Amino acid sequence: MGAVELHLVDSSRTDPWSGQAREVMVTVTYPAADVRDRAVLPWLPAGAERALKARFGGAVDGYALPRTHSADRAPVRPGRRPVLLHSPGHQADRTFNTLLIEDLASWGYVVVAVDHPYDSGEVEFPDGRVVGTRPDDGSLEAVTAAVAVRAADLRFVLDQLAVLDRGGNPDAERRPLPRGLRGTPDLTRVGTFGHSRGGAASATMMYLDERVRAGIDLDGGLFGPVVEHGLDRPFLLMDTAIYDGLNQDPSWPPFWAHLTDWRRCLRLADADHNSYTDIVALAPQVPEPVRRTLQAGTIPADRAVAAVRASVRAFFDLQLRGRPDTGHLLRGASPRHPEILYIAG
Repeated sequence: MGAVELHLVDSSRTDPWSGQAREVMVTVTYPAADVRDRAVLPWLPAGAERALKARFGGAVDGYALPRTHSADRAPVRPGRRPVLLHSPGHQADRTFNTLLIEDLASWGYVVVAVDHPYDSGEVEFPDGRVVGTRPDDGSLEAVTAAVAVRAADLRFVLDQLAVLDRGGNPDAERRPLPRGLRGTPDLTRVGTFGHSRGGAASATMMYLDERVRAGIDLDGGLFGPVVEHGLDRPFLLMDTAIYDGLNQDPSWPPFWAHLTDWRRCLRLADADHNSYTDIVALAPQVPEPVRRTLQAGTIPADRAVAAVRASVRAFFDLQLRGRPDTGHLLRGASPRHPEILYIAG
């Protein structure tokens, strides 16, 4: 697959943390026509990698981060393709779901991963600036406001994809775009998914923007009006721990009650919060004191990655491509992926 990084600036919004025009970094991953002689994008750029390792106080300085399989600006394989927007968790980088994103691109999706400066993880801009997460007090008001900013970011990115589809270049530095990108994003088939706070942003994005046809929340609490109003389009909730009903998070039951279209709640067995991300694959390689903080669960990494990939793809194949769930994943009855459990539907 190929990928291109874009620096997008929304001059119509003021960033609540920096006081400047809101800017985001995104990576667009897509099926490539030819990857020969193309450099592979790093999992994190050098400045962001240094900042991430600094977060761990030197405990992981001697460990190499993974590489991606995404060829930088490789020419695009022809075809109109469904678009998926991805929002990472709080203090997580847009690359933290690369294992899932690259798999989706290999099956014909255009996946657009969005960093949310000052709320997601280490964000490196083309001029070398790196900004980290500004801590909030964790209050309902603070998190709700942060999720609203994320949803606005996603809506802005979707607007910029329309510019790309018309042959324009929305990158702030006007860096070259991959050959063949024009006409590739099918903006009549748009989905959104996210992990943790990114899952909340995906639900809020859908509530605000009818261009999005389907969404997924990977183990994230929900915030804002969508909790009490729900959605009228398909939505999938995936969880790690169920207590006394649908979910341990108090926002899920009212949201669930107001979903009026296709809905499903699945569970990833033996998982913890970050089992939905690349962290589950990195955890076995880091020192034990660090590993205990990563929330990767006891599920084997290869089983977690395969199950999450299959479930997310089955959902979007059904909702955006009309392909039936022949593997019964969305009913929690897949013999290939017994880790996926049906909770409600």
